[in-house]
Amino acid sequence: MNAIVNQKLDTQALIDYLAGHEKKSLLRFLTCGSVDDGKSTLIGRLLYDTKLIFEDQLAGIERDSKKFGTTGEDIDLALLVDGLQAEREQGITIDVAYRFFTTDKRKFIVADTPGHEQYTRNMATGASNSDLAVILIDARKGILTQTRRHSFIVSLLGIRHVVLAVNKIDLMDYSEAVFEQIVAEYREFSAGFGFETLQAIPLSARYGDNVLGHSDKMPWYKGPTLVEHLETVDVSRDLTAQPFRFPVQWVNRPDLNFRGFSGTIASGLVKPGDAVAVAKSGKTSRIRTVTTYDGDLAQAQAGQAVTLTLEDEIDISRGDILSPPDSRPEVSDQFQAHLIWMSEEPLLPGRPYLIKVGNKTVSATATEIKHKIDVNSFAELAAKTLALNEVAVVNLVTQEPVAFDPYAANHETGAFIVIDRVSNLTLGAGMIDHSLRRASNIHWQALDVSKATRASAKHQRPAVLWFTGLSGAGKSTIANLVEKRLLSLGHHTYLLDGDNVRHGLNKDLGFTAGDRVENIRRVAEVAKLMTDAGLITLVSFISPFRAERQLARDLLETGEFIEIHVATPLAVAEQRDVKGLYAKARAGEIKNFTGIDSPYEAPEHAEIVVDTSDATADAVAEEIVRYMFDHGYLTAAPEYEI
Repeated sequence: MNAIVNQKLDTQALIDYLAGHEKKSLLRFLTCGSVDDGKSTLIGRLLYDTKLIFEDQLAGIERDSKKFGTTGEDIDLALLVDGLQAEREQGITIDVAYRFFTTDKRKFIVADTPGHEQYTRNMATGASNSDLAVILIDARKGILTQTRRHSFIVSLLGIRHVVLAVNKIDLMDYSEAVFEQIVAEYREFSAGFGFETLQAIPLSARYGDNVLGHSDKMPWYKGPTLVEHLETVDVSRDLTAQPFRFPVQWVNRPDLNFRGFSGTIASGLVKPGDAVAVAKSGKTSRIRTVTTYDGDLAQAQAGQAVTLTLEDEIDISRGDILSPPDSRPEVSDQFQAHLIWMSEEPLLPGRPYLIKVGNKTVSATATEIKHKIDVNSFAELAAKTLALNEVAVVNLVTQEPVAFDPYAANHETGAFIVIDRVSNLTLGAGMIDHSLRRASNIHWQALDVSKATRASAKHQRPAVLWFTGLSGAGKSTIANLVEKRLLSLGHHTYLLDGDNVRHGLNKDLGFTAGDRVENIRRVAEVAKLMTDAGLITLVSFISPFRAERQLARDLLETGEFIEIHVATPLAVAEQRDVKGLYAKARAGEIKNFTGIDSPYEAPEHAEIVVDTSDATADAVAEEIVRYMFDHGYLTAAPEYEI
């Protein structure tokens, strides 16, 4: 009988414990700083002191400490977090490691982010969903470049609560003077970052000083321990008080009788009967139901994943944002943003990328780098490109308008990522500052004579023949022969040659990667205008990068862009060396020469591929003209045999 009673009491105690655990608030924070500041050790200490390490884990850490540890005979608590083999062998954190721990007052999810400069992008990832940042500083080294960079990124990402953890104070004899000097210097350079709270704490993660309990080695420090501060700091943001924002993740239509819109509420409240508008189109309706897996709700708020049904059938698709009709987000195809570049390949203005704002993915280009920011002095510096880990203010133009809020007003609808169009890798992360609206007196002028009318008068379909290949491959020779043949057949053409264009339209451009991008962007825009005139435009440019050739293709309608890869091998092109350019490039007299010290990205799906190493230029030109007849770009002339 007593056993049954005890079992019931134990069960009730467990239920009470779990109920109390559920009521605790949750704090998400990250640790960041420079390499070897002790971030992983600090998290290991937090897990160890809060009794969240199993006996087998402890035994494993004791064993691994002898093999990988850096603390002599002591247990290396950093190994609790540095789970990757590469990290243990190098003694650095590479990935973002997330850990959970709890105290009597609060639950915590902590992100241990990399300190090495190469992995700053991982640090930004960890910061993107954190409420507080613990910035560690090695008391021996003081404030370093990474300290400044991470603090600046923390500020950019909207984290307003910071703990300045001056670690390894034991190696400086627990000096109050050292601590105060570091704190004063940090407060001075971070004064403009807008942090709401900045708590400085001297500690030793290795020995636990001022982590969970106060240290008797630093009687001069009267502030809270790290855990005391984390338990009590108020980081709440009342997202429910902000205007309603609902980015549509997918259109939920399991059958003909149900059509809902699923996603997570970014901010505000919603309930049946509320008026809503599609931010981009302005079409309005009212909420019929707020639905979840467990049934309909009387109300839902920020952070909840729901499906909304509307009283009216209106056009809504993935990426649209629902909002109150009288409080819609901005809609624009141009905006200014802060951008953190995370790729070893530089950002090049004019190059097409994909950006994802909320659930909407669109093509975009950076039209201008306003300035980049020096992380040491925070000075604004001129820049033509953006390298790995650099931060800049840029102007962006999207292929179609997108809905957004400034990041300062709403983190969920004001953030975006930059994606490589080919590899689909994330290249950068941005925060929108404000819209760049076009002048209200500039609009598209409707014309009575259309492209189709112009082309019909010339008995041809407009097209761009884009010749690409190495220098000396034979592009200009072939393009010239094709144009002569087309003119002899009575067709209307224009030839844009790379060398000729650089004498006028593009004479201000050099041969850096950024200038090459701008060179092709301008030519692509001119080719588009000529296509609109109904012409067959021949473009003969090395155009070494796939991304820029894709930009040109995207400017035109389907079928108007014919990519012709003159695939003459480098050895053959160099052997010809009509202009002597390869010899100069080999001698180092010409920099950024395609095929020698600058790459050429061959087309993967060109409409036409030719090779002049085993065919004459006349034969290749005739093959291209035949292609145009075969595909309906030209009307067959009586004397031309198909």
